[in-house]
Amino acid sequence: MSKSKFIEALEEMQEPEQERVNHPAHYHADTIEAIDVIEAWGLNFNRGNCVKYLSRAGLKDPTREIEDLKKALWYLNREIERLRS
Repeated sequence: MSKSKFIEALEEMQEPEQERVNHPAHYHADTIEAIDVIEAWGLNFNRGNCVKYLSRAGLKDPTREIEDLKKALWYLNREIERLRS
């Protein structure tokens, strides 16, 4: 297989650009996207980010799962502090 044919085959296997921008695979591991839950529940920014990071933890990059969970915790702590003040 030539280099150009190989590259062409790889491109065919990738998600279309529209999907990579609006609905990447790691945004909806099953069927429901985090944004749909956030909007349906009317969550504020901090709580919405908690849901987002929890639901996507490790999906984009499994080596960064703990980092994603720490981000969710950061937003949760920020929300707790907001409520205390």
